[in-house]
Amino acid sequence: MRSNKIAYQLLALFVVAATLLSACGGGGGGAASDFDWSTATSVEDGGGMDALIAAAQAEGMLTTIALPHDWCNYGGVIEAFKAKYGLEVNELNPDAGSADEIEAIKANKENKGPQAPDVIDVGFSWGESSKAEGLITPYKVATWDTIPDDAKDPEGYWYGDYYGVLAFLVNTDVQPDVPQDWADLLDPKYAGQVALSGDPRVSNQAIQSVYAAALANGGSLDDVQPGLDYFAELNAAGNLIPLIANNGLVASGEIPVRITWDYNALAAIDTFEGNPNATVVIPATGRFAGVYVQAISAYSPQPAAARLWMEFLYSDEGQLLWMEGYCHPIREADLRARDVVPAELSAKLPDVSGAVFPTLDQLTAASELITKNWDSAVGADVK
Repeated sequence: MRSNKIAYQLLALFVVAATLLSACGGGGGGAASDFDWSTATSVEDGGGMDALIAAAQAEGMLTTIALPHDWCNYGGVIEAFKAKYGLEVNELNPDAGSADEIEAIKANKENKGPQAPDVIDVGFSWGESSKAEGLITPYKVATWDTIPDDAKDPEGYWYGDYYGVLAFLVNTDVQPDVPQDWADLLDPKYAGQVALSGDPRVSNQAIQSVYAAALANGGSLDDVQPGLDYFAELNAAGNLIPLIANNGLVASGEIPVRITWDYNALAAIDTFEGNPNATVVIPATGRFAGVYVQAISAYSPQPAAARLWMEFLYSDEGQLLWMEGYCHPIREADLRARDVVPAELSAKLPDVSGAVFPTLDQLTAASELITKNWDSAVGADVK
């Protein structure tokens, strides 16, 4: 009887222990691993950063689109993300424009394969339109409160990431007479030498180049027609090359003057290493600041990895990596207030004093006018 009693006691203890282990380990872990990260609007929703990292690592991959490695130091950003979290990064069409990114989401709504982007980095005006079309999903990063209110959707659908100013990248081996302002580009000496960095019918960078030219030619943030008139004159003079400019074409001399964001131009100088000789000019007038925004696809195949990417980009580490690529990160004011920006990094950024920022409504109206009227007003088929 004594031995039977001991056996029953041991059995009871075993059952209690098993129950406790299930509650503390197996059951809790199962619930956490089964969380649907596509529903998370903050990292706390899914149990915090450790849970997010584990879920992202289980997915194993992040799919990006339109992130050239020399754009805002995205090469360094991607490598740092991979090293930190051990995820693969599937990079789609690095040279795509904002419209291409949106189309990639639309075309892959039902596709959970490698052609479906998890995240996008698009021009300011594309954030709100993507939200209206139901293409992106809300998520507020841990540093949300330090992102300026006028650079984010209050519900968290999109949020500014960095900004730059339109500039001229000039191959001085080919064109030693460096233009200092938009009006200079109309001079006959620049015949067949000037190009945009995209098609103004679809590219945010090209659209905002037209906007900047408007500011330098009698226009305003509410009147961009002078920008179209300016490019019509540039095209008629034979100075505008109907090619999409990139750093390789500048280096070869095929496009001696590229109109591009200052951070792209400065990164090009680093890449050239003196071959060819080149310089970057922030134009005297028409200093236009362009903000880009991040968002997560509503159809993201890797929703945890998408959210981990955002947490990384908006951390101090991610913001400073963008700054290394000559960009002004959206949390710059917060970084400087806490004195976490290294002096040598701060010194790399050019003087863009006087740059103006359009509102979302102004930018949306300007983009619509430029994209719809480029063909009739300018007639240059930029490809």
